[in-house]
Amino acid sequence: MTSSREIGAITLLTDDVAASRSFYRDVFGVPLVYEDDVSAVFQFADTMINLLEVTAADALFDPHPVGTHDDGARVLLTLNVDDVDAECERLRSLGVSLLNGPMDRPWGIRTASFLDPSGHVWEIAHELPPLPV
Repeated sequence: MTSSREIGAITLLTDDVAASRSFYRDVFGVPLVYEDDVSAVFQFADTMINLLEVTAADALFDPHPVGTHDDGARVLLTLNVDDVDAECERLRSLGVSLLNGPMDRPWGIRTASFLDPSGHVWEIAHELPPLPV
């Protein structure tokens, strides 16, 4: 495979593209670069997140079946932030419930997680300062 190894886009399936579009606009504040009746695409730095109505997903996955919201989490998307605690306060002010955190992880990052309207798990994270020796 010849490529730059850069992820250009991630497609997330949604049961309600309008609710997801509003959530991504309000929570992440990133540019909406495309939308139609079944999708909304947001630009996260060099990566696009495509929110695609599950009813339009069959052609992309065929012959593999499309999972449902009730199948459980199968992906964790991590967004680096400057201050997890401050971001958690902002999320709460928008009515977003945290799944967990903020918490320090043993591998040196502070994290918190939440769900988007379609059940995709998002984690916010920042590096912790090194422990004194």
